[in-house]
Amino acid sequence: MRRRPLDSGAIAAVGYDPATAVLELEFVSGEVYRYFAVPPSVHRALLAAKSAGRFFREHIRDVYPNEHRR
Repeated sequence: MRRRPLDSGAIAAVGYDPATAVLELEFVSGEVYRYFAVPPSVHRALLAAKSAGRFFREHIRDVYPNEHRR
């Protein structure tokens, strides 16, 4: 999945596949996680958030099923 860089202290890059509703986040640590069944509106809101890290913690992390990618 193609990712685009984010200006964030926590998230280095984000990718989204609207056909499968998969959100892929690469953190500044290098860890990559995929989140499933994420609506396009949540992806758009993450990109527009003043703090992507805070938005992630409040609206994504414990809300959507995920897998850790190595």
